[in-house]
Amino acid sequence: MADMRAFRDEVTDWAAGGPGEAARELAARLGVRTAVLLEGPSDLAAVETLAARRGRDLAAEGVCVVPMGGAMSVGRYAGLLGPPGLALRLAGLCDEREQPFYDRGLERAGASRRDFFVCVSDLEEELIRALGPAKVEEVIRDEGDIRAWQTFLHQPAQHGRPRQQQLRRFLGTKKGRKIRYGHLLVEALAPEQVPAPLDDLLTSL
Repeated sequence: MADMRAFRDEVTDWAAGGPGEAARELAARLGVRTAVLLEGPSDLAAVETLAARRGRDLAAEGVCVVPMGGAMSVGRYAGLLGPPGLALRLAGLCDEREQPFYDRGLERAGASRRDFFVCVSDLEEELIRALGPAKVEEVIRDEGDIRAWQTFLHQPAQHGRPRQQQLRRFLGTKKGRKIRYGHLLVEALAPEQVPAPLDDLLTSL
């Protein structure tokens, strides 16, 4: 796992304009065969948590999960990791509104869209909808964030908003919270509750 993290770090540096030699060497040494392109670290937490729950070691399978820091980076990452670069198989998740960026980026790189799966708003919204607001609030309570949640609900901007929208907004109000709950909400899912995009992604790997 540490070596796969090193590969991920080298890919991030490469995408930022650094040299790609170390990434190429690590890809060969680790037997990397698939790169999973995700928008951010909360998606990474959710994917890795579900894989672990299913008894899978993605790194040992040659799968590297890569948070890109935003959908607009997909063309850059697809070019480096897909057919023009390391020629890895590409897979991933994207939000419905960001799908055009993925379509264009993958097309430019000559990469298939077959193993990219679309969330309606984002993965957090998919998880909240799958669990239901009451269960998500239970997770918030168990995590010790209930006072912060109650304070958030008293904000004028939240009055009258649907509970699912309030929960989704709450997860993004503090640095690191989306990442933490990306893990916690997946842990709280029953097997039959796993959102289709996330389930389809793991099944495709």
